[in-house]
Amino acid sequence: MGTSTWRELLRAIISTPAERNRLAEAAGVRSITLMRWISEAAQPRPDNMRRLIRALPPQYRDQFLELLQLEEGEIPVSSTNDIIGQDEIPFTLVDEILRTRATTADALRFWAVSRMILQYALRHLDPEPLGMAITVVRCMPPAKDGKIHSLRESIVYGTPPWNNELEQQGMFLGAESLAGYVVATCHPATIQNLQDNTNYIPSQQGEHEVSAAAVPFLFAGRIAGCLLFSSTQADYFNESRFPHIQAYTHLMTLALDPENFYHPSLIDLRIMPPLQIQRTYLDDYKKRVQQILRDSLQKGEPITFLDAERLAWQYLEELLLNLSHQLKHKDTANTK
Repeated sequence: MGTSTWRELLRAIISTPAERNRLAEAAGVRSITLMRWISEAAQPRPDNMRRLIRALPPQYRDQFLELLQLEEGEIPVSSTNDIIGQDEIPFTLVDEILRTRATTADALRFWAVSRMILQYALRHLDPEPLGMAITVVRCMPPAKDGKIHSLRESIVYGTPPWNNELEQQGMFLGAESLAGYVVATCHPATIQNLQDNTNYIPSQQGEHEVSAAAVPFLFAGRIAGCLLFSSTQADYFNESRFPHIQAYTHLMTLALDPENFYHPSLIDLRIMPPLQIQRTYLDDYKKRVQQILRDSLQKGEPITFLDAERLAWQYLEELLLNLSHQLKHKDTANTK
């Protein structure tokens, strides 16, 4: 791009609303603030500028740094490697997480803490960005027999081609998945190439996913699920990134309550139906939540929205487990 200042280059980069919103979120500011920087109505703080540079499309980053450094003394910027690479999770992040955990209402704590950690982890682990998603996978509550038979994707946050907005997921996972393997064994695992048929670890390759890693949520000898990392690149979760993956997983346990953790002896995961089959039933999830709330009011025993969600997920889990059992028997009969 033929631009003479970093402001002109930034104006060109954020010409589309989607990219403007993405970079604003990555820099930790509102989109209107980016426009104020461009017009010189406001001056970015060094930490905001460093976050912005890490999130810039890679083809513009070197040019942006050169233009920025031409404006002597305006904004202190270290070398490109210092901006992009980080060897440690900063204490400021840990302090902010602890403060948020201590001051946020119970009903909002999981979302508030999760959002903070996942946003920072993505900027740290996928600075280019090449394409990465982080999914919070949680254990479903024990079924009627007292055992945990499935996991559920709770929330996911990613860089393109995944959605770069924190959103609620609903897919159920079981013994057929990498997450299921990690929860059942209580040990982390990595698959550097999901297209390699020689992998001994169970896995399901999702859309855009080439490599994956998962680390369990552990607390006092109990388990609550795992943090699942997915990348568009093969061999992405190598030895240099894995310690950070484990560290972010440890931080994520702060978003969970002690009662979300279960003794490993309760884990008895079953095989869940494929996503294309699950979608048929998951599409009715919101309607079921509303129906549960209406029924509770009619009975004169109103329940909270969170309780209605829990009951809806448990109903869907039981339905899908029964469906999986039927499909298994049908396949067995067909092979005879």
